[in-house]
Amino acid sequence: MTMMDPLIVFTYKPQHKFSSFLCVCLLMMITFIEAQSNLCRTRCGNIPINYPFGIDDGCGSPYYRHILDCSELGKLELRTPSGRYPVHSISYSDPHVLVTDPYMWNCQDGDNFRPTRPFSLDTSTRFSLSPQNDYLFFNCSGDYVIVEPKPIFCERFPDRCDSSCDSASYLCRHLPECSTALDRSSCCSYYPKATESLRLMLKYCASYTSVYWRTIGTSTTTDSPTSQVPEYGIRVDFDIPVTTHCLQCQDPSKGTGTCGFDTQTQNFLCLCKKGNVTSYCKAAGAVGIGVGIWFFKKVRAKAPITCGVQSNENRLF
Repeated sequence: MTMMDPLIVFTYKPQHKFSSFLCVCLLMMITFIEAQSNLCRTRCGNIPINYPFGIDDGCGSPYYRHILDCSELGKLELRTPSGRYPVHSISYSDPHVLVTDPYMWNCQDGDNFRPTRPFSLDTSTRFSLSPQNDYLFFNCSGDYVIVEPKPIFCERFPDRCDSSCDSASYLCRHLPECSTALDRSSCCSYYPKATESLRLMLKYCASYTSVYWRTIGTSTTTDSPTSQVPEYGIRVDFDIPVTTHCLQCQDPSKGTGTCGFDTQTQNFLCLCKKGNVTSYCKAAGAVGIGVGIWFFKKVRAKAPITCGVQSNENRLF
């Protein structure tokens, strides 16, 4: 009879209070391991889901908990304080997520500007807007926004250069995929840096869009340049937390586990086929009991931590 057989738990009749307490601990430990022992999904549609992300609670890093959502149709979305955004792709070698914002201007809109809203990130996560993004603003009021050709304006007023929206921007003159989409509207390029700058810009501009520069090709040497092409979308960079525990957990010689965390305490767990451990999978038999009892003691002492997009207090914009 195996340890997981429920008869071992329910047919035992304790004679002392300590024995009763031990039965409760073992029962909670077994339930905990059973509930968390399923393997984490590694894809959503055609997008791979690897560490530090997870689309099942307890998988990946707790820094990115509740960040990604995979629908029943296999559509992946990024959750932020400003809404949910379709994920186009995820790169782990050059860590970034590409998302699209359906509220932003696109080529089909032309001179017809729809109501929009500012894209924002929760800065309590390890996400940041990439410097490879450019932002184009349309029909901005000259009474409130400095719309000038930057090379000339910056020479004349260097102290106001960073506050100006560049009407001579290359992207305004060569809109990706639709260079002639704008007929009667003005365009300027500005990278919002301050917390409220994007909201203020949209207060005095009709709409905006984001363009990121996608690298194509690979350089064979450090001196050979790579080409970049502009495409619509928002590039969001992310950090990959690297810990000794996670590296050992993923090590094939130690059982090839999946890095995860305790959903109550946020502490590291190595998720294995036969249960969860605090080290690596080949130690599952010995460490599993310790994990269960430790969890039982800690859950009373430490309240769950709120991570991800649970708060709207900290935003990049």
